[in-house]
Amino acid sequence: MTLSEILQSTYPLPGGSLDKILVLAEYVELPKGTVLFRDDTVAHYIYVMQRGLARVYARRADREVTFWFSSEGAILVSIRGYIEQAVSYETIELLEDSSLFRLPMPSLRQLYQTDVHLANWGRAMVERAWERTEQQLIARQFRTAEERYADLLQQNPHLVQRVALGHIASYLGITQVTLSRVRAKRK
Repeated sequence: MTLSEILQSTYPLPGGSLDKILVLAEYVELPKGTVLFRDDTVAHYIYVMQRGLARVYARRADREVTFWFSSEGAILVSIRGYIEQAVSYETIELLEDSSLFRLPMPSLRQLYQTDVHLANWGRAMVERAWERTEQQLIARQFRTAEERYADLLQQNPHLVQRVALGHIASYLGITQVTLSRVRAKRK
């Protein structure tokens, strides 16, 4: 997908508004293991993933808890950094060599002040992130491990080939042992 297609899939923009945001975009290629946002810093950019895979997680004293994975076509943003310009809750790390577009948040905020279409695009972007977070929270609270794994296979089958099983288990809110049992039952 092109940057224009990804941006337009979030919220349709008229040509002039789209051009304003495209001018801000800087194309970057970053290696696997690059941390885009860290949970102890303020994020200053939004990333749009053209190619690659990222993991969003929080660190705890003894482990990392994966919230979600993002691949081609995703917009990567620290919601707290975006809304409050405060230290992020999460860390976002690239799991593969990736091609992305980097958009500076201060410049986006300036555009929001002068272009209602871009302000609506920003709102829609945050609404999608919140919706995804809510879906994950509800799944962890009300669905069994087997149901969560089946959902993952249905919605994102490519992740099983691209992501370490430990990260998948963390995302599903289960141990690797439980994930092994769930996978064995499905075979």
